[in-house]
Amino acid sequence: QVQLVESGGGLVQAGGSLRLSCAASGRTFNSDTMGWFRQAPGKEREFVAAISWSGNRMYGDPVKGRFTISRDNAKNTVYLQMNSLKPEDTAVYYCAAKTTGLGSGNYNYWGQGTQVTVSS
Repeated sequence: QVQLVESGGGLVQAGGSLRLSCAASGRTFNSDTMGWFRQAPGKEREFVAAISWSGNRMYGDPVKGRFTISRDNAKNTVYLQMNSLKPEDTAVYYCAAKTTGLGSGNYNYWGQGTQVTVSS
């Protein structure tokens, strides 16, 4: 059974940092694109970042220059380092995976999400 399990969320003050992790299991994701999305209350799900199997990266405009996505294929894990956090970054963050492409669409697998709350 394929699973994506996020961890690392929590409460942090504005200007602080958090690192999210997403551990994949059930099969090898080394050749997949891994992504992060977020959804705040009352808002649509928003693309945050993605990383291809070869390390190419893509970011949503609101997080460029503050967030960094990375992966460790040996551990089947993807990370999201979030710096200079703002209250508007508050959301449930989801990990996702797909077999082709780098963009924000057509993800096949999704995690359950981890809450990130940034206080002002």
